[in-house]
Amino acid sequence: MEKKDRKEEINRREFLKRLGVGAAASTIGLAGCNSRNNIVSGNRSAQGEIPTDQMTYRTHPRTGDKVSLLGYGCMRWPDTSGGAGRNPDADLDQETINRLVDTAIAHGVNYFDTSPAYCMGRSERATGIALKRYPRNTYFIATKLSNFAPSTWSREASIAMYRNSFKELQVDYIDYLLLHGVGMGNGMKEYEERYVNNGVLDFLLEEREAGRIRNLGFSYHGDIKVFDYLLSIHDRVKWDFVQIQLNYVDWKHAKEVNTRNTDAEYLYGELQKLNIPAIIMEPLLGGRLSNVPTHVANTLKLRKPESSVASWAFRFAGSFPGVLTVLSGMTYMEHLEDNLRTFSPLDPLTDDDKVFLEETAQLMLRYPTIPCNDCKYCMPCLYGLDIPAVLLHYNKCINEGNVPASSQDENYRKARRAFLIGYDRSVPRLRQASHCIGCDQCVHHCPQGINIPKEMQRIDHFVEDLKQERVF
Repeated sequence: MEKKDRKEEINRREFLKRLGVGAAASTIGLAGCNSRNNIVSGNRSAQGEIPTDQMTYRTHPRTGDKVSLLGYGCMRWPDTSGGAGRNPDADLDQETINRLVDTAIAHGVNYFDTSPAYCMGRSERATGIALKRYPRNTYFIATKLSNFAPSTWSREASIAMYRNSFKELQVDYIDYLLLHGVGMGNGMKEYEERYVNNGVLDFLLEEREAGRIRNLGFSYHGDIKVFDYLLSIHDRVKWDFVQIQLNYVDWKHAKEVNTRNTDAEYLYGELQKLNIPAIIMEPLLGGRLSNVPTHVANTLKLRKPESSVASWAFRFAGSFPGVLTVLSGMTYMEHLEDNLRTFSPLDPLTDDDKVFLEETAQLMLRYPTIPCNDCKYCMPCLYGLDIPAVLLHYNKCINEGNVPASSQDENYRKARRAFLIGYDRSVPRLRQASHCIGCDQCVHHCPQGINIPKEMQRIDHFVEDLKQERVF
């Protein structure tokens, strides 16, 4: 057994060397919440009745809002093709969306987070239709001023986007309004162009004073200077909440996943100092903490056999008292049901559990996957690539052991076949990495700071090596 482990470790080192992946760039497994198997996979799911009156709630310290600790992320609503709202040729499946919302509300979920950018611009409307069937005072709507494109940076365009959210959501006030993705792109310069130089932040403060915005906050990605600056003006702006990325890998190892990221331990700690409630995004790190390598999943199941793999990540995020709600993009009913079990009620982590998850995080950091969270901000590609699908297939094969490091590997033939056949099934050939020309247009939009053209080139070379059997 020791000899086999040593051989696997040598293979891994050689594999990293061949593909040019350093340990600092390593992270954990499969990304993407679009597959039904990501949260509920074989024996990794939890079963049993879901109580309808046991949801855990947190109270907003300023407004007194009683918010469900599980929040519904509306970024990946189901569409009629069976996907998660990214197929331009398929409508959103409103009937299924309504059923998901009905189930969520029946089990105590009352926080719904959307954006003008989600589901190719269709999420707000679908969310509004689903929620309009309920009394307005029974749920909280969060949406964002998602003025990413320079064409929307003017005061007129930004305010038009803001007002359109009211129309799409069919509301006359927004409970939680966010400046979307501050810190992305050019950091402070871009933040100032989007919200300060055009007077939009002052406009939003006036809207809050008028009651059309009940809570004003921001979601943070990327440049820590922007986060620190926004907290430094808290005395003037009085942020009601801040949305941050927090999970048990990013808690202490965010920079090991992506050098642009900041450890969630710091982000959360700074918010606690100012008594600003935290909204949590990416508790599953883009789905990767729900479909971890098999041996990691086995350690999680051994410790708590009745719980799903994903529940560990949600329990971690929900165990911090300064967290108001934990968002999950639940495309399928089984996603929702599994999360409802976790939060009805929440079983907070013990100190021993936290030590165990830190050890689990360190274990998963050994795997050279790409930190794609399947947010699709890189899309559409000007040259037709399906960038997330390429990255997700690669990550999936890493996790499942289908990226052969050597032709001498015992499972080389099986792994080679699985990678190549799976690649053609997951990504149409005209949308594969081989068609990347390195224009760099996508890089600016990636909140994880992935050098996408470099990764496309690396994956394409690896695919060609597999096809020509040049994996030695």
